[in-house]
Amino acid sequence: MSAADNQPKRKLIEPRTLKGFRDFLPEAMIPRERLIERVTKVYRNYGFCPIDTPVLEYLEILMGKGSEETDKQLYRFKDSGGRDVGMRFDLTVPFARFSAQHLGEIGVPFKRYHLAKVWRGENTQAGRYREFMQCDFDTIGTTGVISDIETALVINDILERVDLRTEGSFAKFTVHINSRKILNGALEKIGLSQSAVPVLRALDKLAKIGSDAVVAEMTQTANATEEQARAILDVASANGTNEEILSRLETLLAGAELGLEGVAELRQILEAVKAAGIPEQRFVLDVSIARGLDYYTGVIFESFLDELPTLGSVCSGGRYDNLAELYTKQKLPGVGASLGLDRLFAGLEELNMIEKVFSTAEVFIPLFDINLSTKYCAIAAQLRKRGIGVELYPEPKKLGQQLKYADKKGFKFALVVGSDEAERGVANLKDLRSGGQQEVSLDPEALVSALLSQQS
Repeated sequence: MSAADNQPKRKLIEPRTLKGFRDFLPEAMIPRERLIERVTKVYRNYGFCPIDTPVLEYLEILMGKGSEETDKQLYRFKDSGGRDVGMRFDLTVPFARFSAQHLGEIGVPFKRYHLAKVWRGENTQAGRYREFMQCDFDTIGTTGVISDIETALVINDILERVDLRTEGSFAKFTVHINSRKILNGALEKIGLSQSAVPVLRALDKLAKIGSDAVVAEMTQTANATEEQARAILDVASANGTNEEILSRLETLLAGAELGLEGVAELRQILEAVKAAGIPEQRFVLDVSIARGLDYYTGVIFESFLDELPTLGSVCSGGRYDNLAELYTKQKLPGVGASLGLDRLFAGLEELNMIEKVFSTAEVFIPLFDINLSTKYCAIAAQLRKRGIGVELYPEPKKLGQQLKYADKKGFKFALVVGSDEAERGVANLKDLRSGGQQEVSLDPEALVSALLSQQS
């Protein structure tokens, strides 16, 4: 008996992930990265700059900045130094801390974008995880409605670029827009300003639980009378065209200065969106949306894929004029939104708008002849220098097996070179999607030209 036989058998650890967390295979990560690239390009087109913040913050930075629900969902613990810390539940609160801490370096107005993971210990459901990616953009240091308008335009531009199948097409979507000023003005008018938080939290559930349940919650949690609760619902239920709703709100909010200010701002935003050439029906005035987070003070946005209304909002945000004042005496008003990448991705998968591939390269070169290995490497190097991704198969298997691998991985082209082709300075260019093929010159410029003509 060998020494190895006397060794105790090692117990294998079951490979598994935590509930609400997941791995991403290449077929998911490749389109995710493409989606992130498109979103990033939109942010940069508007002049937003990238930043990053730590995953962990002092607990006092995070607690009480979202809602009671987000406080309960925080991943929190004591670190090795005995400090109370928490994992960020969104990117806006850390940004408020960041802005106050680095104000002298960044100056205002300051436009930032931040793409990173956040964590909430909430119940999981379709398109909703405990670890998920947010893609935020914000402008701080100005109360100008121009920044609110720009936020609306960025949301529109992002969602016009999410269909990863065909350039120029996109999933149909609708952006719901409202203002906390309208809701707060209505509360002020009926004497419920002190109960704004529980009233707005109840109102935010209107679509899920219905008006009667919302009224009941307002009377229980906000000490509102049924008459007061119904008055709020009258404002929130205003319907019709955007202009009809604005006109009705002007009547309902007569004498409520804050509410009328919100109406005027929304009218200006909607007029600017229309002037930018965006279809009028894409931005819908929806007085019932309140957003669950407590820090919003002005315009608010929620965006929905028209074909998947139950998926929930895929891009949300608004104005938060008071958030950073928790960290600095200087007033730092802000406005922005967050694209929920994981929820959006789940929706696009359901709509079959994600092209799944396992390779980031476009061209596959099979190792057809082991004696031509150096030649294949040289061809690949020339194409890569010209910006075309190439993968060279590492083993001299049968050509059929290698092409089967290429097809499974989703390559667009295969470049086959045998000894005869190498001697004549040509290659067989196979289109792996259409099945067509042609003989092309191995001259680098001619080869690139042939590949580009096949793609167009």
